[in-house]
Amino acid sequence: MPKSTTAAGKTWLVRELWDLGAIQFGNWNLGRTQNSPVYVNLRLLVSNPAALQRVGRVIREESETRLTMLHPGMAPFSRCAGVPFGGLLIATAFSLVSRVPMIYLHPTKGGGNVIEGQYIPGQTVLIIDDLITGGTSVIETAQQLRDAGLFVKDAIVLVDRRQGARERLKRYGINLIPILDLEMILNWGMANGRIPDERLYQASIEYLRGRAGEERDAAS
Repeated sequence: MPKSTTAAGKTWLVRELWDLGAIQFGNWNLGRTQNSPVYVNLRLLVSNPAALQRVGRVIREESETRLTMLHPGMAPFSRCAGVPFGGLLIATAFSLVSRVPMIYLHPTKGGGNVIEGQYIPGQTVLIIDDLITGGTSVIETAQQLRDAGLFVKDAIVLVDRRQGARERLKRYGINLIPILDLEMILNWGMANGRIPDERLYQASIEYLRGRAGEERDAAS
């Protein structure tokens, strides 16, 4: 797959997220993302089937490009796994357009998880998620898949907030492949008049870079 096709897909995705209203400003206190001035609501994609289908194609193009490189940027895989819950719809879209069988973790009443879908121990699984901050959900998913005898080497996410996830996943033997990062999305929005007040842009950039620095210091 030509790199230009992948680049066009990424540009489309940035614009689509702004058109959907997925980039939101405020004072967000959401789980592991504490008091953030910017939030990305990727679940809005579920209301646009055509966009969700194209997201699946963008991920397929990215994986095909990396697998055909002289020095492949990811490992071959025979299964994909969506991270509950935001990654499930993204992984489903990818599975449908790529014909790669999907599995996922399903919580049980006892507090654990079972793996839904067919798989054989020894297969390699590509983890897919919508957004990543610190990487905890991807790491937990990978560990449970590995406990079942599966191999996990790569994780693709639509948006990386660039707040330490890449470095943390690397320590667990997982290569992070982001389609977009949040600073890139904000830069595009600022350049194309999507952010009504430059102060929102500056506050978001400063927050992201500050948190990224904190994560690097904590890892060192």
